[in-house]
Amino acid sequence: QVHVLEFGGGLVQAGGSLRLSCAASGRTFTFSSYAMGWFRQTPGNEREFVASISVSGGNTDYSDSVKGRFTISRDNAKNTVYLQMNSLKPEDTAVYYCAVSIFTRATTTFRRVQEYTYWGQGTQVTVSS
Repeated sequence: QVHVLEFGGGLVQAGGSLRLSCAASGRTFTFSSYAMGWFRQTPGNEREFVASISVSGGNTDYSDSVKGRFTISRDNAKNTVYLQMNSLKPEDTAVYYCAVSIFTRATTTFRRVQEYTYWGQGTQVTVSS
C-alpha cells in the first residue's frame, strides 16, 4: 500500500502564489521509480491533468491552462513532489490531487487519469478575484 498526502492548499487572491507539496510513501515503495502527477477537479467536472514529472525530474509536462505559471518539481531524497503555482487565477480554484503513476522507471510523463494508480485525498485551492 502506498500513502499519498498533499499539503499546502488554501485561499489566495488572484495574482498570488501557493506551493503544494505531496509526500508518497509505503513499506516497499520506491518513490524515485515512479513518475508523478498533479490533477485538479471542480464540482460536477472530471478530474483534469495539471502537470506531470518523470522519475528523475528531467521531463515535465503541463496543461495549456497552467503552462508558464505552474512549475512541478520533485525531491527524490524526501519522497516529495511539489507544484509551485504563480499568477493564480479564479479559474484555478479546485481540489488538487497528487498521484503516483502505474509505470516504473519511466523517463516520460503521463497525462491520463488511467495512467495513475495511487491518489491523495486532495487539497483545496481557492483563488478569490
